[in-house]
Amino acid sequence: MDTKVLYVTAIAIAAISGGYYYYSGKGNKLEVDSARSMTYSAEKINLTQTDDNGNLHVRAQVDRLEQDLQKETAKLTNLNASMYKNGAVDATFYAQVANSYDDNERVVLSGNVVATKLMQQGQMQFRTQELTGYPETRVIETDKQVVVESPQAEFVSQGLKANLNDGQYEFFNIRGKYEPKS
Repeated sequence: MDTKVLYVTAIAIAAISGGYYYYSGKGNKLEVDSARSMTYSAEKINLTQTDDNGNLHVRAQVDRLEQDLQKETAKLTNLNASMYKNGAVDATFYAQVANSYDDNERVVLSGNVVATKLMQQGQMQFRTQELTGYPETRVIETDKQVVVESPQAEFVSQGLKANLNDGQYEFFNIRGKYEPKS
Protein backbone atom coordinates (compact mmCIF):
# COMPACT_ATOMS: atom_id res chain seq x y z
CA MET A 1 0.00 0.00 0.00
CA ASP A 2 2.93 2.36 0.62
CA THR A 3 4.03 1.86 -2.97
CA LYS A 4 0.59 2.89 -4.23
CA VAL A 5 0.76 6.14 -2.25
CA LEU A 6 4.24 6.84 -3.64
CA TYR A 7 3.01 6.31 -7.23
CA VAL A 8 0.01 8.61 -6.72
CA THR A 9 2.23 11.27 -5.12
CA ALA A 10 4.78 11.01 -7.97
CA ILE A 11 2.04 11.34 -10.61
CA ALA A 12 0.56 14.36 -8.80
CA ILE A 13 3.98 16.06 -8.59
CA ALA A 14 4.67 15.28 -12.28
CA ALA A 15 1.27 16.70 -13.30
CA ILE A 16 1.78 19.89 -11.27
CA SER A 17 5.35 20.34 -12.60
CA GLY A 18 4.27 19.69 -16.18
CA GLY A 19 1.40 22.15 -15.86
CA TYR A 20 3.70 24.78 -14.41
CA TYR A 21 6.24 24.43 -17.23
CA TYR A 22 3.52 24.29 -19.87
CA TYR A 23 1.77 27.46 -18.69
CA SER A 24 4.97 29.35 -17.88
CA GLY A 25 6.10 28.74 -21.46
CA LYS A 26 2.85 30.24 -22.77
CA GLY A 27 3.37 33.28 -20.57
CA ASN A 28 6.81 33.87 -22.06
CA LYS A 29 5.37 33.41 -25.56
CA LEU A 30 2.79 36.12 -24.84
CA GLU A 31 5.57 38.47 -23.72
CA VAL A 32 7.50 37.78 -26.94
CA ASP A 33 4.36 38.38 -29.06
CA SER A 34 3.74 41.72 -27.36
CA ALA A 35 7.36 42.77 -27.83
CA ARG A 36 7.13 41.94 -31.54
CA SER A 37 4.20 44.32 -32.01
CA MET A 38 6.32 47.33 -31.03
CA THR A 39 6.63 50.28 -33.34
CA TYR A 40 10.18 51.35 -34.12
CA SER A 41 11.25 54.81 -35.22
CA ALA A 42 14.36 56.50 -36.56
CA GLU A 43 15.32 59.94 -37.81
CA LYS A 44 17.59 61.27 -40.58
CA ILE A 45 17.75 58.08 -42.64
CA ASN A 46 19.85 57.53 -45.78
CA LEU A 47 18.96 54.33 -47.61
CA THR A 48 20.80 52.55 -50.41
CA GLN A 49 19.21 49.39 -51.80
CA THR A 50 20.47 47.01 -54.46
CA ASP A 51 18.57 44.49 -56.56
CA ASP A 52 19.15 40.71 -56.58
CA ASN A 53 22.12 41.12 -58.94
CA GLY A 54 23.84 43.73 -56.75
CA ASN A 55 22.97 46.69 -59.00
CA LEU A 56 21.90 49.96 -57.41
CA HIS A 57 18.08 49.96 -57.20
CA VAL A 58 16.97 52.78 -54.84
CA ARG A 59 18.52 55.63 -52.90
CA ALA A 60 16.41 57.60 -50.46
CA GLN A 61 16.59 60.18 -47.70
CA VAL A 62 13.87 60.37 -45.05
CA ASP A 63 13.52 62.77 -42.12
CA ARG A 64 11.61 60.28 -39.94
CA LEU A 65 10.53 56.63 -40.13
CA GLU A 66 7.99 54.82 -37.96
CA GLN A 67 7.76 51.09 -38.63
CA ASP A 68 5.47 48.36 -37.27
CA LEU A 69 7.13 45.03 -38.00
CA GLN A 70 4.12 42.93 -37.07
CA LYS A 71 1.74 44.79 -39.41
CA GLU A 72 4.50 45.22 -42.04
CA THR A 73 3.75 48.93 -42.36
CA ALA A 74 5.90 52.04 -42.27
CA LYS A 75 5.33 55.79 -42.28
CA LEU A 76 8.04 58.04 -43.71
CA THR A 77 8.17 61.82 -43.41
CA ASN A 78 9.72 63.98 -46.18
CA LEU A 79 10.71 61.23 -48.57
CA ASN A 80 13.23 61.99 -51.34
CA ALA A 81 13.88 58.85 -53.39
CA SER A 82 15.64 57.98 -56.63
CA MET A 83 15.07 54.73 -58.52
CA TYR A 84 17.85 53.43 -60.73
CA LYS A 85 17.81 51.45 -63.96
CA ASN A 86 21.02 50.19 -65.61
CA GLY A 87 23.16 52.15 -63.14
CA ALA A 88 21.56 55.56 -63.80
CA VAL A 89 18.75 57.51 -62.13
CA ASP A 90 15.52 56.60 -63.91
CA ALA A 91 12.87 58.23 -61.70
CA THR A 92 12.70 60.43 -58.62
CA PHE A 93 9.95 60.85 -56.02
CA TYR A 94 9.24 63.44 -53.34
CA ALA A 95 6.39 63.37 -50.84
CA GLN A 96 5.73 64.94 -47.46
CA VAL A 97 4.39 61.57 -46.22
CA ALA A 98 4.82 58.04 -47.51
CA ASN A 99 2.97 55.07 -46.05
CA SER A 100 4.12 51.61 -47.04
CA TYR A 101 2.05 48.47 -46.68
CA ASP A 102 2.67 44.72 -46.94
CA ASP A 103 6.43 45.06 -46.48
CA ASN A 104 6.78 47.79 -49.16
CA GLU A 105 4.70 46.05 -51.82
CA ARG A 106 2.46 49.14 -51.97
CA VAL A 107 3.58 52.68 -51.10
CA VAL A 108 1.14 55.60 -50.88
CA LEU A 109 2.76 59.01 -51.28
CA SER A 110 0.80 62.06 -50.13
CA GLY A 111 1.27 65.78 -49.63
CA ASN A 112 2.79 67.77 -52.53
CA VAL A 113 3.90 64.66 -54.40
CA VAL A 114 6.34 65.15 -57.26
CA ALA A 115 7.31 62.16 -59.40
CA THR A 116 9.80 62.65 -62.21
CA LYS A 117 10.57 60.17 -64.98
CA LEU A 118 13.88 60.87 -66.74
CA MET A 119 13.83 60.18 -70.48
CA GLN A 120 16.22 60.68 -73.42
CA GLN A 121 14.28 63.72 -74.66
CA GLY A 122 14.01 65.31 -71.21
CA GLN A 123 11.93 64.62 -68.15
CA MET A 124 8.26 64.07 -67.47
CA GLN A 125 7.09 65.43 -64.14
CA PHE A 126 3.87 64.52 -62.32
CA ARG A 127 2.52 66.69 -59.49
CA THR A 128 -0.39 65.49 -57.36
CA GLN A 129 -1.61 65.23 -53.78
CA GLU A 130 -1.60 61.41 -53.66
CA LEU A 131 0.16 58.72 -55.65
CA THR A 132 0.28 54.97 -55.10
CA GLY A 133 3.39 53.13 -56.20
CA TYR A 134 4.26 49.46 -56.51
CA PRO A 135 8.09 49.35 -56.28
CA GLU A 136 8.56 45.77 -57.47
CA THR A 137 6.56 46.25 -60.68
CA ARG A 138 7.47 49.98 -61.04
CA VAL A 139 3.83 50.97 -61.58
CA ILE A 140 2.35 54.22 -60.22
CA GLU A 141 -1.29 55.28 -60.16
CA THR A 142 -3.73 57.79 -58.73
CA ASP A 143 -7.33 58.88 -59.17
CA LYS A 144 -6.47 62.42 -57.98
CA GLN A 145 -5.77 65.39 -60.23
CA VAL A 146 -2.29 65.27 -61.77
CA VAL A 147 -0.38 68.14 -63.38
CA VAL A 148 1.92 66.72 -66.05
CA GLU A 149 4.85 68.63 -67.53
CA SER A 150 7.05 67.23 -70.30
CA PRO A 151 9.19 68.75 -73.07
CA GLN A 152 6.24 68.43 -75.51
CA ALA A 153 3.19 69.00 -73.32
CA GLU A 154 1.66 70.52 -70.23
CA PHE A 155 -1.71 69.25 -69.11
CA VAL A 156 -3.95 68.30 -66.22
CA SER A 157 -5.34 64.80 -65.89
CA GLN A 158 -7.97 63.43 -63.53
CA GLY A 159 -5.95 60.33 -62.70
CA LEU A 160 -2.92 58.47 -63.94
CA LYS A 161 -1.65 54.94 -64.38
CA ALA A 162 1.95 54.56 -65.51
CA ASN A 163 4.37 51.71 -66.03
CA LEU A 164 7.85 53.13 -65.54
CA ASN A 165 9.46 50.03 -67.10
CA ASP A 166 8.03 50.39 -70.59
CA GLY A 167 6.87 54.04 -70.59
CA GLN A 168 3.15 53.26 -70.95
CA TYR A 169 1.02 56.07 -69.48
CA GLU A 170 -2.75 56.30 -69.14
CA PHE A 171 -4.32 59.69 -68.41
CA PHE A 172 -8.00 60.40 -67.76
CA ASN A 173 -10.06 63.50 -68.69
CA ILE A 174 -7.10 65.47 -70.03
CA ARG A 175 -7.07 69.26 -70.34
CA GLY A 176 -3.99 71.05 -71.66
CA LYS A 177 -1.72 71.80 -74.58
CA TYR A 178 0.51 69.59 -76.71
CA GLU A 179 3.37 71.02 -78.77
CA PRO A 180 5.38 68.34 -80.57
CA LYS A 181 8.98 69.27 -81.38
CA SER A 182 9.58 69.60 -85.11
